[in-house]
Amino acid sequence: MVPKHVAFIMDGNGRWAKRRGLARIEGHRRGLKRIKEVMSYALASGIKYVTFYAFSTENWKRPKEEVDFLMKACERFIGDELPGLIKSDVRFRHIGHLHELPSSLRSQIERATDLTKNNGKLCVQLAFNYGSRVEIADAVRSIATKVKEGLLGIEEIDEDLISKSLYTSGIPDPDLLVRTSGEMRISNFLLWQSCYTEFYVIKKYWPDFDRREFARAIKEFQKRSRRFGDIDD
Repeated sequence: MVPKHVAFIMDGNGRWAKRRGLARIEGHRRGLKRIKEVMSYALASGIKYVTFYAFSTENWKRPKEEVDFLMKACERFIGDELPGLIKSDVRFRHIGHLHELPSSLRSQIERATDLTKNNGKLCVQLAFNYGSRVEIADAVRSIATKVKEGLLGIEEIDEDLISKSLYTSGIPDPDLLVRTSGEMRISNFLLWQSCYTEFYVIKKYWPDFDRREFARAIKEFQKRSRRFGDIDD
């Protein structure tokens, strides 16, 4: 059985480029191509949801040239891929804060979201200007406001309500999280949603993550015993 939802921490673009004597932005350019390949494999494999961690709330600390490139590259990528998403019945969703992004990128994200909202074969979530702690804080504020306004009782607050208050509301938690570059950390990504997610870490950098590596990740996932706190029969 293939996982229903696979999330990706796409790490190592800059290091991939540095090892080849290239500018960091060349690694990001190559990494964008891998996103397209992964989406294609997900469609062919029957996976229903994929989430890509593309730009964190901490990534603003990077050099301005790199940040500016990522903004423009993301905008172009969404525009270039949108006709294919529509044709392939793929839904596009963004998770993260939009208001801090350039207006042209915001418009592109909103356009892609609107034009694909009724598509159902695959849902692609792009985590851009996303941080899980910010997401959880936003959820807490939303719930607290409803309590303050008398729309919600404290006794009604449970795990299900918190999940519904997150950016990922309506999307199942990831079954598998793939991290490239060999780093053994979650990097402020889907902290709430990943409580029972299977982790798969490889040393290869994201620009080298191809269809074969994706297939290996799925095969490894299929070997796992998912008990969710229970015991094996």
